[in-house]
Amino acid sequence: MTEPGGLHFERLWEEATPYDRFVAAAQDLRGLWDGVYRTARIPAWAVERARAGGPAHLLIITEDWCWDAANTLPVIAKLADATGDIDLKVLERDEYPEVMDQYLTNGARSIPIVIALDTTFRELCHWGPRPTELQAWAMENKSRLPQKEFYAEMRRWLVRDKGESTLREVVELLQRR
Repeated sequence: MTEPGGLHFERLWEEATPYDRFVAAAQDLRGLWDGVYRTARIPAWAVERARAGGPAHLLIITEDWCWDAANTLPVIAKLADATGDIDLKVLERDEYPEVMDQYLTNGARSIPIVIALDTTFRELCHWGPRPTELQAWAMENKSRLPQKEFYAEMRRWLVRDKGESTLREVVELLQRR
């Protein structure tokens, strides 16, 4: 089935890399990917609400070097593992520019992007590249802070948040099924 924008999600799903294989092959930030997954805590409310809509596919556009992805996607992966009926696969952004260009953020190829698909590979909605509150802060502060300070503050925000905002937003996404 071809979606608006000419994307054929079933074909893309078949071509995509399973999340665990993507992380296992990561050349950059591998320790961060593994560490965030290992320390993520998924509350019962998140599992219950994510399961409520039944099975789903989450097609993720990212790259292994993406700091935002390494801080959010392992939380989503742990949620998927806890539900048992949500599958994750990854398309590498730079290998699929035609897909990425359908999900630009303010004209930029910002990642990660999580596309929620039903069991027939129909797009339901998408999320990314960051939790809403952090994205608003980033848009407001990116040009006024030195890059090192900007990323350090984002990391502090994510550590304080402990994946809670990502979980809330992705669970809400899954409830749209």
